[in-house]
Amino acid sequence: MSDSKAPIRGWRIDRADREALLARIPPRYAETIADHVTHGREDAAPPMPPVASATVIGRADDGAGVEALVVELAGSTDRWDGSTYHVTWSLAPGREAKESNDIIAAHGWQPLDERPGLRLTPATWP
Repeated sequence: MSDSKAPIRGWRIDRADREALLARIPPRYAETIADHVTHGREDAAPPMPPVASATVIGRADDGAGVEALVVELAGSTDRWDGSTYHVTWSLAPGREAKESNDIIAAHGWQPLDERPGLRLTPATWP
């Protein structure tokens, strides 16, 4: 993994899909993130798979301030770096989005009964 400040690549979630998912799965913690799926930093990650949608298949929550939704892209939840594709859903004060991978690895995730789809748009951000 890169320690650089290279731009991050990933996918932005369609706004209408985001709003529908927020109504279906209310965030547990005070700060709602719920806007993207990260692929990785430009200087470290391989090219992004050409996907235009994802399926939300699970939820992870450490019970202490980090909530994430696990997503499947092109038939897999496995990200190139050994972590899991996800959407950081909500955070308690003092917690950070980058902790989502750690809680998924440490605590696993619970499958969802319904598996909503999300439309995605490739994006780069600082």
